[in-house]
Amino acid sequence: MVVFLGNPGQEYRETRHNFAWRVPACLDPAPQQWQKKFQGEINRYTPHDQSVWLLKPFTLMNRSGRSVSAAAQYLDIRPEEILVVHDDLEIDFGWIGIKQGGGLGGHNGLRSISDSLGTRDFPRLRLGISRPGRGSVTSWVLGRFSKEEIPGLNDIAAAAAAEINRLVQHGYSTLDFTRRRVYPLIPA
Repeated sequence: MVVFLGNPGQEYRETRHNFAWRVPACLDPAPQQWQKKFQGEINRYTPHDQSVWLLKPFTLMNRSGRSVSAAAQYLDIRPEEILVVHDDLEIDFGWIGIKQGGGLGGHNGLRSISDSLGTRDFPRLRLGISRPGRGSVTSWVLGRFSKEEIPGLNDIAAAAAAEINRLVQHGYSTLDFTRRRVYPLIPA
């Protein structure tokens, strides 16, 4: 199962905390027909003759674990089979990273999922949003992207979607557990 963290409501739509909700639209093919279930929306995604569940919790970020654990329990999915896609302050904007388990970095969505699943041992696809130069972290993550960042959002979401497609096609063992810069695009 792939979980995309974000906050419901129009006021959060374009915030850094909702960066992960941009990724499903970049999947190839883009998923259609989301169903309301598990306090969120779920979709059975089936590219490459493979199948994986996609989940967007509609609980607030701090309660994401309720949705994730309900879906995982019902669908009989183990924590290590759940990839959580989320914004990350510890990675610079323009970078993505994949991490297996470990610390939660102060991310309340990850903390909620860890508490609900009873483990931190789940893979994460991290979308860099950088740390604020000044001001509160809360204001930063609930703030909108700058005009300089907006042109890169689709490229970063597309790179994350490519990782998810690779996971669906080849399994969790193919995830590249490194950080890499995906925007600005580096010429080949």
